[in-house]
Amino acid sequence: MSRPAAPDDDRRYVLSLGTPDRTGIVATISTFLAEVGGSIVEAAYHADPDSGWFFTRQAVRASSIAYGLDELRTRFAEVAAELGPETEWTLQDSGERKRVVLLVSKEAHCLHDLLGRAAGGELPADICAVVGNHRDLENVTRRHGIDFHYVSFPKDPAERGPAFEQVRKLVDAHDPHAVVLARFMQVLPAELCEHWAGRAINIHHSFLPSFVGAKPYHQAFARGVKLIGATCHYVTAELDAGPIIEQDVIRVDHSDEVRDMVRQGRDIEKLVLSRGLRWHLEDRVLVHGRKTVVFS
Repeated sequence: MSRPAAPDDDRRYVLSLGTPDRTGIVATISTFLAEVGGSIVEAAYHADPDSGWFFTRQAVRASSIAYGLDELRTRFAEVAAELGPETEWTLQDSGERKRVVLLVSKEAHCLHDLLGRAAGGELPADICAVVGNHRDLENVTRRHGIDFHYVSFPKDPAERGPAFEQVRKLVDAHDPHAVVLARFMQVLPAELCEHWAGRAINIHHSFLPSFVGAKPYHQAFARGVKLIGATCHYVTAELDAGPIIEQDVIRVDHSDEVRDMVRQGRDIEKLVLSRGLRWHLEDRVLVHGRKTVVFS
């Protein structure tokens, strides 16, 4: 499912940066961008008093700079070195199409939503493949012209190592910018979490950190909550505890059964996942420790 690259006037070079806070960071970056002729079209800043870190995302019109991204990166590396050895930064070209691989099980709503958004040009990426541990979603995937790969998972969790290795090979063949667990319903092993660190994105059907693990709607019903939600987060080895990208909630009441919560929750899951994935693909998410800064 390929889309044409953005027109030159729409292309942006996007700088995302985090560094220990001190006076003069904005001036240093602004001076550099001015010297290379960069026309800034978007700029966002955040200073976190708890961690003492400063974060920024700057987008400049690519056509305003006379040379390419590689040279721009080389030149900015000198600036980053001046800011200090702990500085973390990326420079991306919005005109380069990004790649996404989806992992699914039987639940279809998140897959339907992402396929529809991709077909409508709403996601700044190509969905390269879908990998499922059941065949239920194969037909809908192929109707969108996308390859579907089925991987059989044994019932015994202790015997799933070869299956996860097969998934890894299928995913890595596309070198994706995002690996989306679109209700995959499998816990990734620690080594795979590390391998896809900063790229693996999960949608969990609760407002974390409440109701982690399996059957969160059942847990919520048992506690009589009045709000249920969904959380899009990066995957880490600690279950449902990765840095949070996006969350949202809806109200329920005492008359709602579990099936009502599941039905209503699906709408929130779709919205939260699509927002979180889009912000990740647009380089709007900066991760620092267990927290994120999201320049949405």
